[in-house]
Amino acid sequence: MTLFNEIDLTTFAGGRIVAIETDSVAAAIGLQVGDELLAINDQQVEDVIDVHFYGADEVLELLVRRGDEYLLFEAERDYNQSLGLEFAHPTFDTDIRRCNNLCEFCFVLQMAPKFRRTLYIKDDDYRYSFLFGHFVTLTNLREHDWQRIETMKLSPLYISVHVTDMELRRQFLRNATAPDILEQLRWLAERGIEMHTQLVVVPGLNDGPWLERSIRELAALWPAVQSISVVPVGLTKHHKYTMRPHTTAEAAVTLAFVETLQRRYLEQFGVRFVYPTDEWYLVTGRTVPLLAAYDGQQLQENGLGGVRGFLDEWASVQQEIGDWQIDPFPLKFQALTLVTATLFAPTLQATATEFAQLTGVALMVLPVVNERLGATITVAGLLMGYDVLAQLQTAAYGDLIVLPRVMFDHPDTIALDDLSPQAIANELQRPIALADSMGDVWDALLGEAQLLFWPEQPVNGRHRLTTPDVPT
Repeated sequence: MTLFNEIDLTTFAGGRIVAIETDSVAAAIGLQVGDELLAINDQQVEDVIDVHFYGADEVLELLVRRGDEYLLFEAERDYNQSLGLEFAHPTFDTDIRRCNNLCEFCFVLQMAPKFRRTLYIKDDDYRYSFLFGHFVTLTNLREHDWQRIETMKLSPLYISVHVTDMELRRQFLRNATAPDILEQLRWLAERGIEMHTQLVVVPGLNDGPWLERSIRELAALWPAVQSISVVPVGLTKHHKYTMRPHTTAEAAVTLAFVETLQRRYLEQFGVRFVYPTDEWYLVTGRTVPLLAAYDGQQLQENGLGGVRGFLDEWASVQQEIGDWQIDPFPLKFQALTLVTATLFAPTLQATATEFAQLTGVALMVLPVVNERLGATITVAGLLMGYDVLAQLQTAAYGDLIVLPRVMFDHPDTIALDDLSPQAIANELQRPIALADSMGDVWDALLGEAQLLFWPEQPVNGRHRLTTPDVPT
């Protein structure tokens, strides 16, 4: 391996190994947790993409740093056999590539002060787009990055377009040097890279004729451009600029326009191609589409189809409850409080009413207003622990409180303001269950909840209940 002789290895940022699969290639050759993988077959590895790409050969040389030593391991790999390595971070050269735009609707720029540090990181890393479906703007790529995308066929990519006109997009991103997005997308299309795009729509800025043009120009790149998600802008009360959310009437107009285009593209492409997120339907009081209307696109993380998935899952749970032969049900709780954000509350209330009729359990739905970020933030994933706690303390609640699991979508199971469900359980002296679906609620009633927190259990110090000092 020539890297030993030609390059100063101390400058390499390796991938720190945190776990090794039993009976894997890595275990067989003697790699250890704590080792840093630097190169495979004379190729420096920058991230897990490199590891998968260069580690696909059947004969391997792995350069590893162990403490102050540099070790070279040789291995043979069977076809489809993985190395068996898990790393501290998916990227080795830097934790995550930062964004060089200053979009006025950027959530990071609308955050209140004194939340956890990671909430203020503006990420825009094409590798996270490929690995995890993060939407990126493509404004910070180097020539090396484009070469990797082409060589490694990093497809699909998820791209925030917002508007296709270059000058308006530069204004939108507040980045005077942002490249021509259509030129970039054409380059990707010519190399067989599939793309999912999104347009965050701001009334008076990129809606109306601009929205029509953007969709039309992206459709010209189908099938390389596989989809367009149309997303309403979200603004917190800490927004410092002049943008505003849609009125209900404006949302209805946009939704009707997109649905008209869907019919056209369904006839032209065989798929609807452009998809409104669930929020448009909930805001306007419209029924969300059936899952078939999403043409198999897996875009739930971007707000498409999640509500329909919830309702379809509830239909199957209703059948499961109806099939029970035990009378009465062996239920662990008799009165439940279901907490959600204000946007989803009417849907959850209708479901809870049906659930109560089937089981005889009293269900109360508590829509929590997002005081910390503002009432315009209406989704459960952005609820704050202290807001939930404060509004529960002023309401009647049952003998089990069910919180949305997405609220605590963090490796440490904490909310955005670092409050844990265990701390809430201790404060309210009620058990807390986390749920994604009514099936989770049913499991909790049967004593089979996967995420259940009983009062008076210890809480990690960092996530303990304290007096919040975040301005409201």
